[in-house]
Amino acid sequence: MEKSENPQKINIELKEDVAQGVYANLAIVTHSASEFVLDFVRIVPGIQKARVKSRIIITPDHAKRLISTLKDNVKNYEETHGEIKANINIQNKFPLNFGGPTGEA
Repeated sequence: MEKSENPQKINIELKEDVAQGVYANLAIVTHSASEFVLDFVRIVPGIQKARVKSRIIITPDHAKRLISTLKDNVKNYEETHGEIKANINIQNKFPLNFGGPTGEA
C-alpha cells in the first residue's frame, strides 16, 4: 500500500441549530483522573438561579491542547484588537461547589 501524499481530511458537519451557538458568561471546570468537564453557564443579573447551558467532556490530552489553542487565539486577538482587560479574580464572586472538585472560571 502506497503512502498518500495528501493528509487525511475530516468532513465536519455543523448543523444550523448548533451553529447558532449558546451564550455563556461563566465556565466551571472540574476534572477526574480521566476527563475534564467544562460546564458553560449563563448568569443573569437579579436572578438567583442559573443553569448549565452546555457541558463538554474532554480527555486531559484534549484539555491541554485546548489551553494551547486558546492562548494562541487570545494572542492573535490582542494583536489585532488590543489587550483584553479581564478580571482574573472573578471566580471569588461565585462560591460554587456542586459536591465535586472546586471549579475554576
